[in-house]
Amino acid sequence: MGAKMVPFGGWDMPVQYTGIIQEHLATRANAGIFDVSHMGEIFVTGDANDVLDFLESVTCNTISTMKEGQVQYNAVVNEVGGLVDDITVYKFNDTKYMICSNASNFEAVTQHLLKYVKGNVSIANDSKNWHQIALQGPKADAIFAKYLGKDLSSILYYHFEEMNWRGETIIVSRTGYTGEDGFEIYTSNALGVTLWKELLEIGKDFGLVPVGLGARDTLRLEAKYPLYGHELNAEWTPVESGINFIVKEKSKPYLGYDRIIADKKNGPKSKVVGVRLLEPGVLRENFPIFAADGKEIGKTTSGTHSPSRKESLGLAILQTEFTKNQTEVFVEIRGQKKLAKVETGAFVQGSVRNNR
Repeated sequence: MGAKMVPFGGWDMPVQYTGIIQEHLATRANAGIFDVSHMGEIFVTGDANDVLDFLESVTCNTISTMKEGQVQYNAVVNEVGGLVDDITVYKFNDTKYMICSNASNFEAVTQHLLKYVKGNVSIANDSKNWHQIALQGPKADAIFAKYLGKDLSSILYYHFEEMNWRGETIIVSRTGYTGEDGFEIYTSNALGVTLWKELLEIGKDFGLVPVGLGARDTLRLEAKYPLYGHELNAEWTPVESGINFIVKEKSKPYLGYDRIIADKKNGPKSKVVGVRLLEPGVLRENFPIFAADGKEIGKTTSGTHSPSRKESLGLAILQTEFTKNQTEVFVEIRGQKKLAKVETGAFVQGSVRNNR
């Protein structure tokens, strides 16, 4: 399709098709389609009690409260309380779950799970056999409902359904990484290619466009979603990384439990927050950040020029005392300290809010 291709997590990926800004704004206004087949699909199956105990021991969110057909944002944690990966967990039933992980991490996640698995539990990394499309935007529901010929309102936010389509069982979830309403569609590789082409054709009248990694990054930054290798890593706890809402106390401790819960209860020394640049310039990762008195207090972890807000936005890890909303800080860009403010809420409120 004439995309500019770049290496990403061992894959050749489109960074853009027609342009990052155009693809970004089309997704916010209408809809965008993303080939995210690089993501990992790992299935955890076995005895209901054993599977539950195992998943609770390696993740920081509470699995036991999940219902069938629910998707949960969670994280696989390591021995020191850092992250192996942030994931979504799909519960099919008490004996079958799927973990969707990041492209660069699904092999590491699989090995980590295998290291700690016990009881009647099987781990299967089935990533190579699944194609995944993300359809995102305020018109995503209308496009996909027309394509399938069925009403999709029964799929609530962070839930999924299995459907029979073209002779196979596909998985359709309503989550996303843009802040907009939309779906992830899991199929075989062959059906996925067909689906991609047919969705683009039927979506023409709705303004649907193909979207690459560039706009995927600007969209997730406006929604303030973290990215592994930037806001998330093997050293920082989920609390430091700004996803403390998924940290839960459990009767049976998970890996790194004491450190993670201490951060949750007492507050970490530093944590990830949003920052908005108030002077000309563009935020990028690893720019040092200073307090008004010149003391260095952290660094940016991601940054971009926001196509929606037409200003430079980013995420940063800062000493906690400087993370209150609207705190003034200074970001060093090419040797110059530029005024910025902390923003604790999402930078952009997308259509996903209508489907919670």
